[in-house]
Amino acid sequence: MNLYFRLFWLLAWRSRRCGEIDFLGTSRISYRALPSDCDINFHLTNSRYPAFMDLARTYMLAEMGLLSRFIKLGWMPIVNAVEFTYIRDIKPLAKFEIETKLVGWDEKYFYIEQRFVSNKGLHCIVHVRGVFVCKGKQVPIDSMLKEVGYEQTTPALPAEVLKWKDFLQLKKQNNS
Repeated sequence: MNLYFRLFWLLAWRSRRCGEIDFLGTSRISYRALPSDCDINFHLTNSRYPAFMDLARTYMLAEMGLLSRFIKLGWMPIVNAVEFTYIRDIKPLAKFEIETKLVGWDEKYFYIEQRFVSNKGLHCIVHVRGVFVCKGKQVPIDSMLKEVGYEQTTPALPAEVLKWKDFLQLKKQNNS
């Protein structure tokens, strides 16, 4: 239930008063690990990370100035694959920040890196691969770049994302 409250708060209040970042800038949003976010091991439960990440990506779009435009276009973000690396736990009532940034794209997908950080350091690093869809069809990357006015060269994907991308392709081939 608190995630619905956080989503409402994000859409109704926070996204209207957020800063501005450029298309490849880093978005930062802070949260506190409530007791209802934690499991019997007294830390943020693994299932909460993706929920917080959804909120952080929505906030990133708001900071880029794209959220309302994409909603009007009927573009819905869809996550295709996610890769987590947990480093240290987040304890109940601890404040943490999620850093979110678009690290690049290829001919089909965009790639986002999300980092959970606090005053204790890095807690978790996550890579997300996704697309935008509209009326059941994928929005081409070129259309997205044109809509946001990005005309610079495509950034090189980080080495860890390239390795992950190869791994995803291998998994797909082995299960075909």
